[in-house]
Amino acid sequence: MKFRKPLIAIAAVAAIAAPAALAHRMWMLPSSTTVSGTDNWVTVDAAVSNDLFYFDHQPLRNVPVVTQPDGTEGKVENHFVGKFRATFDLHLTQQGTYRIAVVNEGVFGRYTLNGETKMIPRGTTKANLAAAIPAGATDVVTSEALTRNEIFVTQGAPTNTVFKTTGTGIELVPVTHPNDLIAGEAATFQFLLDGKPAPNLFVTVVPGGIRYRDNLKQIDLKTDAEGKVSIKWPDPGMYWLNATPNAPRAEGEGEGGPRRAAGEGPRAEGGPRAMPSGPQPRRVSYVTTLEVLAP
Repeated sequence: MKFRKPLIAIAAVAAIAAPAALAHRMWMLPSSTTVSGTDNWVTVDAAVSNDLFYFDHQPLRNVPVVTQPDGTEGKVENHFVGKFRATFDLHLTQQGTYRIAVVNEGVFGRYTLNGETKMIPRGTTKANLAAAIPAGATDVVTSEALTRNEIFVTQGAPTNTVFKTTGTGIELVPVTHPNDLIAGEAATFQFLLDGKPAPNLFVTVVPGGIRYRDNLKQIDLKTDAEGKVSIKWPDPGMYWLNATPNAPRAEGEGEGGPRRAAGEGPRAEGGPRAMPSGPQPRRVSYVTTLEVLAP
């Protein structure tokens, strides 16, 4: 992994977006992504919105997990949840790259009870799945959902300790460091799925600020046989990046969020979504927002 010299006092933003089943995007927006010195604070806004990095829907209520440059767990401070956004602070006391992550794991599906088909309640996990399905239920169909949303903040020179993988879900292994991106230059990222290179993932990149333009300027790519993708950044700014096995929503399809997951039935106008038929696919996705600097 190659690095440039540390970037000094750069004001920046970064965010994380939504699982594949959601039209809205979840994101986290730090006051800086790269800072100099040895003792700094970063304030982060966190929300779910239609337009990238604009508060118009609801706050992101999850408390993120922080990994410090030395690999130990850090903590967020002053976490507050408001009407349209949440905020928290992160005290940077180590040199190197921090990871701020929200990982959502759950189980979804359906069962039949007394002749009626019911959906497994939201918030069900592997640990409480047995309790979520009542006695006497039949035709139980379940699948996993795992979404990893994370951003990166670097104090001083970039480091790579925080990129140690867990072997679960989609994970980023940077060839180019995510805090070292320059407009007009290509960056390479590798994605793993359950610890192995993930070919043919759909990678969607959307510049921020979509509230103020008519076209999304969406970039659609796919990972190669090694799970790698090369992205040439057209302009400086913040970019929302999503990697998933599911085809993304095309530009012009509503809000530009990910497409409905395979197996979900169509939604009738004004009514609930039809029950899916057959086994439901596993839902996995990775989302981050990256700052691209001017040359």
